Amino acid sequence: MQLRYNFRLYPAPGQQIALARAFGCARTVFNDGLRARQEAHAAGLPRISDGELSKRVITQAKKTPERAWLSEVSAVVLQQALADLNTAYRNFFASISGKRKGAKIAPPRFRSKRDNRQAVRFTRNARFSITPGGKLRLPKIGDVPVRWSRDLPAEPTSVTVVKDAAGQYFASFVVETSNQPLPESAAEVGIDLGLTHYA
Repeated sequence: MQLRYNFRLYPAPGQQIALARAFGCARTVFNDGLRARQEAHAAGLPRISDGELSKRVITQAKKTPERAWLSEVSAVVLQQALADLNTAYRNFFASISGKRKGAKIAPPRFRSKRDNRQAVRFTRNARFSITPGGKLRLPKIGDVPVRWSRDLPAEPTSVTVVKDAAGQYFASFVVETSNQPLPESAAEVGIDLGLTHYA
């Protein structure tokens, strides 16, 4: 079972600049991937595979003068931005085909730097870590102070760094835990349903 734990981050001014760069690069890759898929669809071409899309908007794009700055951030951040796009498309198609329950989902939309929420995700491949001093070590960003309100029950599998509309930063950790039932209790429990019913 996966659980999510959120904590406040306090990046230094230089780290805020590095995070802004990461947000911007992730947004660019997402938008480039979305544009490539839309243009292929409009031209009547086959769907671009996930691997081909990654090659176009990350690997090959880094070699061009217009996108060379994508190399300034962790490659995992860029890969996760494309993974988000692929997930958004899968959810959209599952929604319109009826495979996904609930309200219909809109197709993916372009991201903007004016969006209220900016986020980047680091997986274990990115080699993020929690230092002995309790800071969050992020590749190409540094050791960011965290306000820990509780301990994590296990090693996190990923962390998403979020900047909200108020300009505050948060770390959202995903932790895998075993789905074990609570221990049995010998005590009796009563439930009060009101004045007209008895439990």
